[in-house]
Amino acid sequence: MGISLSMDNSERKNMSVKIVSVEKELPDYSSETKDILPFVEDWLGKQDDRFRRKVLKIFEGADVDKRYSIMDPKEVFTASSFEQKNNIYVREVKKLGKNVLQKALKSMEWNATSIDFIITVSCTGIMIPSLDAYLINSLEMRKDITRLPVTEMGCAAGISGIIYAANFLKANPGKRAAVIAVESPTSTFQLDDFSMANMVSAAIFGDGAACVLLSSEDQAQGPRIVGEEMYHFYEATHLMGFDLTNHGLKMILNEAVPQTIATHFPEIVHPFLQKLDSNIERLNHLIFHPGGKKIVQTVEDLFGNLGKNIDETREVLRKYGNMSSVTVLYVLEEFIKKQPKTGEQGLMLSFGPGFSAQRILLEW
Repeated sequence: MGISLSMDNSERKNMSVKIVSVEKELPDYSSETKDILPFVEDWLGKQDDRFRRKVLKIFEGADVDKRYSIMDPKEVFTASSFEQKNNIYVREVKKLGKNVLQKALKSMEWNATSIDFIITVSCTGIMIPSLDAYLINSLEMRKDITRLPVTEMGCAAGISGIIYAANFLKANPGKRAAVIAVESPTSTFQLDDFSMANMVSAAIFGDGAACVLLSSEDQAQGPRIVGEEMYHFYEATHLMGFDLTNHGLKMILNEAVPQTIATHFPEIVHPFLQKLDSNIERLNHLIFHPGGKKIVQTVEDLFGNLGKNIDETREVLRKYGNMSSVTVLYVLEEFIKKQPKTGEQGLMLSFGPGFSAQRILLEW
């Protein structure tokens, strides 16, 4: 017999999906921006003085104090092949993914075999089989586990992974899911690319990993996913992404991104909240992806006009840089640690290639 479509609110909450844990893992290498500047100066040694000064100002003004990397800075700024960089990516992604998943499982005292659905998220390297296959082997997860790699959604994919997990769990009460995001934008850095897109991305990006555990079990504790939705921009595929070249993944980052977000902002936020019987005044927390200084400033201005702030987003950008899909999960972890009051709501929001916006409404 099917489930009635006319469930009341109490029945919906009894079948709800909750985020029960968020953990992060960082690579071995880290550098403050001031320590990277000498490498940048050497790299740009043959460029004209005006261009070199401009790039150094981009690094200094990126609002990123520190970032982590799977490679030593010397290695990052040393010429190597796409194959060599990607091999490092594969090796380190496996390690970071395993460590962060184990950390999350330990925090909940869950056995690896209790996970029903595993989603791995990454766009900064190429590996087939995808990370989830290696994690299943390494942690001896169940042979009948359902796996889904999310590989080409960029900065939006952390929320995308949670959306996919939430939909699986809504259809399967009493189950568990793990979303593991691991990114290394460092692996995509192009030494021979002197475009502004490469300069800006080099100035803001860093590497990292995160794991989100979700559950549709009755006893699960954590913020409830009230609703989730994607928003797709027409005629905007050129705004963000990668070109695959003989030297690796070449960054595409159009300067029109902040204005495009600002133009669509009312359509992205208000109808979504309205569908879920909420509104901007009801929101207590804004869990926004730190895409970079200009995007953060654009969204901060828009939310600021509505009486909100994204202080946690700025802080994550300052401490870690933009780690692509991983970054919004670090912001989420900050809110989870603060233990918001019962009934408070938070809006998760990120943007990525497509061009698209991903949204999740949480309630504690």
